[in-house]
Amino acid sequence: MKIVVVGYGKMFSNLILGTLDSGHKVAAVFRSERLKYPGWILFFKDIFAPSTDYSFLKSLNLKEIKANSVNSQKFKKEILRLNPDIILVGSWGEKFKKETIDLPKIACINTHPSLLPKYRGPNPYTRTIMNGETESGLTFHIMDEKFDRGPILMQKKVDIIQGIYGDTGGSLKNKTCNLAKSAISELLASLDSQIIIPIQQKESESSYYPQINENDILIDFSQSSEEINRFIRALSPWQSAYFAYENEFFKVSTHEIEENDTKYNKPGTVVNKTKNSISILSGDNKIIKFIKPKLFGKFKKYMTGFYIRFVLKKGNIAG
Repeated sequence: MKIVVVGYGKMFSNLILGTLDSGHKVAAVFRSERLKYPGWILFFKDIFAPSTDYSFLKSLNLKEIKANSVNSQKFKKEILRLNPDIILVGSWGEKFKKETIDLPKIACINTHPSLLPKYRGPNPYTRTIMNGETESGLTFHIMDEKFDRGPILMQKKVDIIQGIYGDTGGSLKNKTCNLAKSAISELLASLDSQIIIPIQQKESESSYYPQINENDILIDFSQSSEEINRFIRALSPWQSAYFAYENEFFKVSTHEIEENDTKYNKPGTVVNKTKNSISILSGDNKIIKFIKPKLFGKFKKYMTGFYIRFVLKKGNIAG
């Protein structure tokens, strides 16, 4: 079969490698940078500051489709010329229109990093960890005009490690994208040798989560220590978690969970502080010790030590 692969990042590269491993032909690829930059800017960027995606594609000597959208006339004309069996999509924010979806001989197949119909949306990695799930996975489904809703062809599961040193959003993404390499190879082999009956998604079991925004990154100290731990890990490495103290915000990275041996019992209470740490009580009466937090702000971060020593007070409430 001839496959056109559309996408970016680790999912994109693993789908390409898995397709090649399966013995099928990657007829062409379409990378997301084509959407972001005018052609002449991308030409110079590829020479003087090539992206990981571009370097990867060059190393395999793959043909690129040079268009600015999957719905553009240029893209559709190139697909008609190539006449692929499948358009394979991995990590793509642009909505495919019906006339594009209908172009390949077999189907447009999307690769979604969750066990659909659960966790539809742009970044399931964060939400599955935040919600305490112990497994996630990959879903290959036939694309239609609605995001993440087409019939399912294959699913593969991946374990999520919870706990203080459990998976981050980034590590879960790595595991899921690495799984895509062998999974797409298996799916293409199945499509080539047998009849696969697509399974309709059960809308009664569906869930959708939007992209994380600035309102979703503040720690809620009424939650348990485990919930807060999951929250911090889920955002990493793309986004730091923050907590508020009076009119300032602290950016957090490393943290520990300790038993409460203080006189305080109200969630959000600052129970201890050192030059390089702030300890705050969580909703299950445990202490979250934030190590080397930084004040938010280009210049304020350099004042963190002074602020902790002279402004932040034990017994006051954060959050």
